Amino acid sequence: MSRLHNFSAGPTALPLPALERAQRELVDCGHGASILETSHRSKTWMELQDLATSRLRRLLKVPDTHAITWLQGGASHQFAMLPLNFLSPDRSAAYVVTGTWSQKGLEEAKRVGAAVEAASAAEGGFRDIPPPETWTIPEDAAYIHLTSNNTIYGTQFAQLPERMSAPLVCDMSSDILSRPVDVSQFDLIYAGAQKNLGPAGVTVAIVRKSWLESAREDVPLILRYATHVDKDSTYNTPPVFAIYMVGCVLEWIDEQGGLGPIVQANEAKAARIYGLFDSHPEFFVGHALPRARSRMNITFNLPSSELEAEFIAAATEAGLTGLKGHRSIGGIRASTYNAISEESVEALAQFMEHFLATRG
Repeated sequence: MSRLHNFSAGPTALPLPALERAQRELVDCGHGASILETSHRSKTWMELQDLATSRLRRLLKVPDTHAITWLQGGASHQFAMLPLNFLSPDRSAAYVVTGTWSQKGLEEAKRVGAAVEAASAAEGGFRDIPPPETWTIPEDAAYIHLTSNNTIYGTQFAQLPERMSAPLVCDMSSDILSRPVDVSQFDLIYAGAQKNLGPAGVTVAIVRKSWLESAREDVPLILRYATHVDKDSTYNTPPVFAIYMVGCVLEWIDEQGGLGPIVQANEAKAARIYGLFDSHPEFFVGHALPRARSRMNITFNLPSSELEAEFIAAATEAGLTGLKGHRSIGGIRASTYNAISEESVEALAQFMEHFLATRG
């Protein structure tokens, strides 16, 4: 078997041990049937789901004040579900716009009610993260929304804010479980799985129970967070295989020793690539300002678009895939999520050094 070095932004590489476990258990997950054939009402399924939930609670140190629920869809679904639940007609929502996805969240909230831009990094091309002291929060804010990591532009909150004047909501789709988070500071965290948690098709929501009590009730039941919390994520048929795979990934993180070793590896991977930026800034031109650099999505340009096309083609030939930048900004993007090994990042770094030596 020959596996590529996969730097795709998502869906992306999953830990090989998690894939191998799923391969072994695909036909029989321990009770004579595949998980794909197992009822979501069965004891077998509920034990698997509960194990995934308890592992996530332990790894992220989610306090008892917060419920964890598994939802279908991705972050784009949450862009609508959030304001439908918590944006009342007499209040407004505040969005910190640091990239495409937070922009989309703001646009969706405006379809539901009043929503404003509390801060924006658009000027200059989303290269920085506006510090909290520069945010303008309305006095009547129903909630404050931010996106912790920006896959397209390669920026990330170096430090997440603490509790503010209104409930704090965070889209952590692309950096959840990449570093410790004080969950108690947030009233809602949501994350699509297809970057650090598992495959596409499932989203986790971690919501403060007391905030749920203030949610709107004039919303279809299927779109209410309280419905899914009350029904233990089984109000409707959950994406069982995707949640099962999340469980396999969480087991792998446990086997690494938890978030400590994961954080160390992520720091080392990012430092290896950003070190090349700092040593050769005339050739590897990073998009993000150094203080806003993401450890999950490393974005950069070369001196010309022709060199970038040559770089991507040669990298693909060398087994380094998923490096083409997002269509909205072009350039090159290397996503270095938890499951991207240090060996893969070293292979990329050596390729970059060779490319510089022969084309620079």
